[in-house]
Amino acid sequence: MKTCVRLALAAALLSSGIATAGAQSLPPYMAPIAGRTASTPSDTAMKDMLALNAGMFELYDSAARVFQKNILSKHPVILGLFSGAGGRLILYRPGQPPLDAPQVPIVYQLLKSVGHSTMALAQIVGPYLDNPDDKSWRGAMAAYRSRMQSALDGLDLTPMEPEWRDNNRTILQNNIAFMDDCLAAGVIPFAKLEAFGKKQAPYLAKDVAWAAQTQVKHWMGVLADWKAQLGADWDKTYAASNTIYVARQNNVIFSVLAQFFGPDAMNDRLLLIETVSFTTTPDDMLTSLTRIIADRSVGSLFFGNYHLMDYELMGGDARAAIIAETNRRGMTPFLPPAVPFGSKQWPTLVTPGPGPASIADLK
Repeated sequence: MKTCVRLALAAALLSSGIATAGAQSLPPYMAPIAGRTASTPSDTAMKDMLALNAGMFELYDSAARVFQKNILSKHPVILGLFSGAGGRLILYRPGQPPLDAPQVPIVYQLLKSVGHSTMALAQIVGPYLDNPDDKSWRGAMAAYRSRMQSALDGLDLTPMEPEWRDNNRTILQNNIAFMDDCLAAGVIPFAKLEAFGKKQAPYLAKDVAWAAQTQVKHWMGVLADWKAQLGADWDKTYAASNTIYVARQNNVIFSVLAQFFGPDAMNDRLLLIETVSFTTTPDDMLTSLTRIIADRSVGSLFFGNYHLMDYELMGGDARAAIIAETNRRGMTPFLPPAVPFGSKQWPTLVTPGPGPASIADLK
């Protein structure tokens, strides 16, 4: 009986506005954050539905930790990460701590450093070409010239083959001569920069080739040793390498991994993961690899295809929609060939065509 009376009284207060007035009588300290909110039934319904997608990512994150533990307990994993030192390879083995491979010999970094020093000069002078009134580049060039001279003075003490050392001596001497010429003239004509670039190109090309040989020989040796250590477990090993746009084609570490994993592992146990920066963390790479492997089971569960989720889920329907929409607009569709789920093609540009495809081809 008392409950009924209380409910009736509450209803009367609400209908008369007394409860509303009371709700608005807030203490002053609530004023900065208080205020009425409004949401239509339709807005609320849409928010509730969109919350399902947000909640999915939270569930993914929670499940991924379990999936990753399960994968690493059953499968060896190799991560190939880009670094300024020629890359980093890490081997994860079930029940054992991660194993970091030895670094690429230091001469790789020395060759890259000299080559990059020449490229850096173009950055110093690029904004100031043919502009005698702007001398703001002189400080940066003078400072870099000092570093260049120090590198040249110590060149003979670096661990480098004689032919390589002579080539790098020429590069450094040409760099210094170019800087001295610019500093003395107080202006940088484009013709002078262009001539400098052509002069240095053949020497730079040699450094690029030697650095590549050093890097490839090192990682081929590491992977040959790891494959022998893993024995039969190699056939259930996953590997992933990271890449950004500029390094996606002929990615060195991924290409070396491919020699040991073979065509059947491509896009299955051997993956190229695109990123937005040169470097990424092993944890981020493991998270991405876990997500890919876990999604495959989901694709098989719902659609009966293990590799479906490796691809944009709406890609096929979107492709059909693009064709229909472009035709409707009188346009000609421009799309790549449709490839089957689980394709073993290289995940980079693979269609041959005219034009140079390497520094050697430029000759």
